[in-house]
Amino acid sequence: MYSYLELIIGFAFKVYQFMIIAYVLMSWVPQMRDTSIGQLLERFVEPYLAPFRRFIPPLGFIDISPIVALFALYFAQLGLMSLLKMIFL
Repeated sequence: MYSYLELIIGFAFKVYQFMIIAYVLMSWVPQMRDTSIGQLLERFVEPYLAPFRRFIPPLGFIDISPIVALFALYFAQLGLMSLLKMIFL
């Protein structure tokens, strides 16, 4: 059971990581954020990125908060997987 749970959670984290990356890439073409997909991504990703943007100011024109957010998401995934491993094994 643990391996299935590990696959599902890993897949969910990977999908969310790709959503963040797509949202960041959409910022390079502002018209893309006005599409329905852009608005959907904004609804899912912006609440997660907002706290990082509050504490990490942009460096000129470069916003590094999504990079930090991706690292935090990765470490959260590792922590959750370790916790599940301790529970199920």
